[in-house]
Amino acid sequence: MATIEEVEQARSRIQNIIHNTPIVHSRLLQEKWGRRVFFKVEHLQKTGSFKIRGAANAVTNAVSDGAKLVTAASSGNHGQAVAYVANELGIASVIAVPTDASPAKVAAIKAYGGQVEYCGTTSAERIPYAVSLAQQQGGVYIPPYDHRDVIAGQGTAGLEIIEQMTDVDVIVVPVGGGGLISGILTAVKAQRPDVLVIGAEPALANDTALSLERGEITAIGPTETIADGLRTTQPGDLTFPIVSELLDGLVLVEEEEIIEAMRDIAVRMKQLVEPSGAVAAAAVMSGKAGGPDQTIVAVISGGNVDLPRFASLMNTAEKE
Repeated sequence: MATIEEVEQARSRIQNIIHNTPIVHSRLLQEKWGRRVFFKVEHLQKTGSFKIRGAANAVTNAVSDGAKLVTAASSGNHGQAVAYVANELGIASVIAVPTDASPAKVAAIKAYGGQVEYCGTTSAERIPYAVSLAQQQGGVYIPPYDHRDVIAGQGTAGLEIIEQMTDVDVIVVPVGGGGLISGILTAVKAQRPDVLVIGAEPALANDTALSLERGEITAIGPTETIADGLRTTQPGDLTFPIVSELLDGLVLVEEEEIIEAMRDIAVRMKQLVEPSGAVAAAAVMSGKAGGPDQTIVAVISGGNVDLPRFASLMNTAEKE
């Protein structure tokens, strides 16, 4: 398992690459949702998501070991982060993305200097492909979540939260493969074991919920959740033990709740958030995570969404 020492080392290593993102508050959303909720705004992070934290740590270590090329498998955000860091450090990157990847995310990967390769629609398809690309080209594969350096890098968000909000009672974190939540758990539980950490997962992509229920890693088939950044088929071999041991609870959110949370954040806070980035907020909004007497921090994990797609989802919310 990753350690708090690794998280602290990661923070020192990546501090000149990432932003220390703020925590913001909306009085209007607090009143509407009936919760004292604050937001860790990782959608304002470099490359538009928290993924830069783990990517910066892993790619920096790879370059220190002599890497000249890195590859990644990603629905978009991890790929953007790896491409950005690789470009900053002067090495090449190749990113395997699903055939239905967001055009905005693909364009960003290319803008950051990454070469894009399309492969399937699931992480189970594109991860082996990205690994093979690294092997064929003498590069280093950077996993999206199941890697100690990646987990430690994501954990730096947890360090920031407990330093910025000393009175926090509950941290709500979106769950896909588990890199972000396992990193935050590693950091928070080592320094503030009293703080509850709750995972929020799309009901249509409930592989972590099923795995926790059965006590073992359980795979699901392809999913059509709008939270494309959370479309993993199963938790990671490294992330799942951390989640199993340290997580205080996991809730499932519906597609309509994700859309409503996106809309509330856009209308009340004037912030553009992608579906995956709104999952933790949706859990708070729906009353599934955090109580009315608790101080809650919901992690907004990303903001990379196509404007036409965002408009379409907002129109759906209006009709409902």
